[in-house]
This record gives sequence, C-alpha cells and structure tokens, in this order.
Amino acid sequence: MYRYDEFDQDFVRARVAEFSDQVQRRLAGEITEDQFRPLRLMNGVYLQLHAYMLRIAVPYGTLNSRQLRMLGHIARKYDKGYGHFTTRQNIQFNWPALSDIPAILADLASVEMHAIQTSGNCIRNVTADHFAGAAADEVADPRPYAEILRQWSSVHPEFSYLPRKFKIAVTGAERDRAAIQTHDIGLHLKKNAAGELGFAVYVGGGQGRTPMVARKIRDFLPEADLLSYCTAILRVYNLYGRRDNKFKARIKILVHETGVEEITRQVEAEWQELKDAELKLPEADIQAINAYFAPPALPDRTEGDAQVKQARLDSKSFSEWLDQNVVTHRHPDYAAVTISLKGIGEVPGDATDSQMEAVADIAEKFAFDELRVSHEQNLILPHVARADLKTVYDALVEIGLATANSNLISDIISCPGLDYCALATARSIPVAQEISRRFASLERQREIGELKLKISGCINACGHHHVGHIGILGVEKKGTELYQVTLGGSADENTSVGEIIGRGFSSEEITDAIEQIVDTYLGLRLSPDERFIDAYRRVGPSPFKEALYAGETKAA
Repeated sequence: MYRYDEFDQDFVRARVAEFSDQVQRRLAGEITEDQFRPLRLMNGVYLQLHAYMLRIAVPYGTLNSRQLRMLGHIARKYDKGYGHFTTRQNIQFNWPALSDIPAILADLASVEMHAIQTSGNCIRNVTADHFAGAAADEVADPRPYAEILRQWSSVHPEFSYLPRKFKIAVTGAERDRAAIQTHDIGLHLKKNAAGELGFAVYVGGGQGRTPMVARKIRDFLPEADLLSYCTAILRVYNLYGRRDNKFKARIKILVHETGVEEITRQVEAEWQELKDAELKLPEADIQAINAYFAPPALPDRTEGDAQVKQARLDSKSFSEWLDQNVVTHRHPDYAAVTISLKGIGEVPGDATDSQMEAVADIAEKFAFDELRVSHEQNLILPHVARADLKTVYDALVEIGLATANSNLISDIISCPGLDYCALATARSIPVAQEISRRFASLERQREIGELKLKISGCINACGHHHVGHIGILGVEKKGTELYQVTLGGSADENTSVGEIIGRGFSSEEITDAIEQIVDTYLGLRLSPDERFIDAYRRVGPSPFKEALYAGETKAA
C-alpha cells in the first residue's frame, strides 16, 4: 500500500500544528463558532447534535494493521470505545472533546492518516472497489489511480472551494462494487481492443434530494490522460456550477440542466487545451505508484481445499459463513473475506476498540497486514489463504464479528440518523436494528437471497437509500417520524434509482411493511435463483403496492 513521502509527512504535520492553534483560539473564545466552522470543516470536524464528530480519511478504503490499531486506541482514549465506518470508506468518531482533537490528529499523523478533505466543498476521499488487488474478475487494480487522484486533489488550489462537495470512485472490474454511477465522477478501468489500459468516464451521479445516475461521457480515456480529463471536468463544473442554491449546486444538476451532450462538448473542448501539457501522466510515474500496490507474494497453499472441505463437515456455522462472507480470489489457494459489522440487533458499521485491535491482529497474521473498508460499512481481509479460513473464522467468532450475512437482508447500510446527526429528521439506527432482529434467522435470510436494504435518516441520503433494492427514508411529518419506502434501486453496473412505493409508514409499521414486501417477492419470484432486484424489474411496483395498500384502497 502507499507510504507517505516527505511531502506528505510535512504537509500533514503542518496541518495538525495549524489546526491545534485554531482549536486553542476557539477554546479561549478568541474566535466564534461561526468563524471556527470553516476551519474545523477543513479538518474533518463536524458539530453534531450532541458533540463534535471527527471524520477520518481511509483513502480508497485501504488500511494496515498498525493504522487499525491506532483507530482502536483513539476509540478507547478519546471517544466512547467505538468508531463508525461509513459509506465513503472513512471512519467517524462521534464523541471526541474539541480539546482532544489536535492530539487525535497527531496520533493519526504518526501512522500516515489524517482527516483532511473529509468535509467541505472540495474533492472528498476517493473510493474504490474493496476487493481491489484481490478480485478474480478485475482488469487491473484501481487503487494506484485512486492514489494518483488523491495526490492531485489534495488542497488543489483551483478546486478547494467548489460549488459543492465532489466525489470520485474507481473500479477495475466489470462487476461494479464501487458504485461509480452514483458519483460526481465515476471511472471504470478497462482495456481497449489493443490491450491498453484506460477508463470509461461517468459524470453527474449522486443521491440526496435529487438522485441521478451518472452519464457516460467517454467510453475510453487513455490512462495517461486521467488527470487532464478530470481537471477539464472540474473546470467546467467550477465555472458553471450553481453557487446561489446549495440544493442545486452538485454537478449532477449541471449535467441535467445543460444536457449531457453539451457538457461532453465543453469538457472535451477544455481537455483539448490540457491533454498535451504538464498533466499528462508519464509512464514512469504510473509505474512508481503501481509499485506501492504490488500484490503480496502469495505462496501456494494447496492444502486449503481439503482443509476447508473437512471444516465444512465439522461445522455448519463455518460452512454458512464460508458461503456468505468469502469470495473468490485471483489466486486459487486464497480468498477475500468480508467481516460483517452488521451483527443482528447491532448498529450497522460500528466496531469497538477491542474489535478493531483484534481484527488488526488477524490481518497481520493471516492477511499480509492488509485490510479494507467497504462502502457497505464492513471490513475486508483481501488475502487469506484458504487453509487459514477456519482459524480466521474462529478468531472472528471470539470477538463477535462472524455474522454470516454479507449481501443478505440484515447486511443493512444505515446512516447515524437522528441519534447523532444535526441534519437528520428521523432515526435510522433503531429501524435497522429492528429489521435485522425480525430477519435474524440465517436460514430465512438465505432463502430470501441477495437483498440490499439501505436506510437514511434524512433526504441527504447518507444511507444510500435511493440505490437500495429496498430503500427506507426517514422523514418528519407533523412532529412524528415517517418512513418512506423505495423499491428497485441498485448501485452496481446496472445502477438505478428506486421508485417511491406509496405513503410512508410509522416507526411501529415499517418493519411489518418490509416483511410484507419480502413475502410478496418470495411469492412471485420464478425460482430461488431470481434475486429481489431482478424480480422487481420483471414485475414492477404493482404487486408490492397491492400487498402493502390493498386494504386501504378497498376501504376508501
């Protein structure tokens, strides 16, 4: 993985010292909260409902064990003993004292981490496929390009005060696990007919109050032109993006109102002025960054298949976990493991200090000292020998992180909602907990099959409800919480925005409504292999509306 160079180290240390001085002035009353706000946001510090919150960057979701141990240390020393992993592959601490944040940032800097550009109208943390570098189906590892984008975008003087926040995602496989079409810029790493690497470029995706799927504006961009083309996109956005209305300031609105053909024309025209200048990536520089992401030497472990086969016979729970949380690796003797942070009845995405430290130990011993954070709020061990899978499973059981529910209905994405967030209009966490308890039976979950359920506590859609197979949006209406249901969303290579199914449900009704939707799907699917999203696209919303609201229609 990437290691800080001298510039990175000096830059982060200088920022820590600068912000420490700003915090001291705020605590002394020398600056007001309004004056402090832009300063803290530049360093990932939010003021939530009950306390300050610190959001820490995990570039393209990649961590080592030393860094995860530091996060565990911070959770124990400065917070309430846990952290919350987010859909941006970051981690948030919800209870730090403002006076402690400079010390936290200094601790982070000691392990090559920071909180810069995790907030504000700038280019946020660049995300990537959480199986990058391990996936059997990828064309190439997308993380070197994410790192190039990180270096280019960090405190970029031209793009530090954009009309609104800006998000980029990169994937290197045909199966999109990075949700690139929900981003301001989405990059699909691919090869052309000549075998050369490049990118399909998508622009204008996003969620929030106006969800939109990104539009492809270039089918193949040579890898050397990555920075010049992204610069062209950002320049067009910076010039024409609205600054008079923050609700219409994202590039998705510019693409929608201007038209994708005109936006493409403007980007291409801007790019013509840039493409042969200093932003063209030299092959030597690409290779230098690639070297940081060279895969670990994976010795053959041919005994793995026999050991896994025997362990399956000895343990039903291990067999279920193997089927659900373990995916194929590019090396036949290895696998990638999803560590679910979605235990039944628990808070989605949370991990305790001791769990983080234990997972760091597991990664160091069994996964070549490498971990990932997924945008689905789980942790990943990307390189585990199949011969070690049972040992890893047993270690996860000991720390309560062996839930076998990856991609099932209880693997819920949820924002913190009204329990923490000052923007939220309804609670998310209790709804997620209740639904996971209702569907606690693993046998029942596996009968249902792949189902992406996502919950947001306000229209800002931090829980990505728009692209859930089942999405839940919490809203406030006349002083009570109502939950609006959308169906048919997806964030993969066939991205779609879910349709609102009808009136909202109270907090007492919402779990029953989800169960009714699931039961309707089970009754209409053509076979156990037909996923919820495929069945919904085949039959549309009518059967679900009828199941949910038939009694009300007849009564009316």
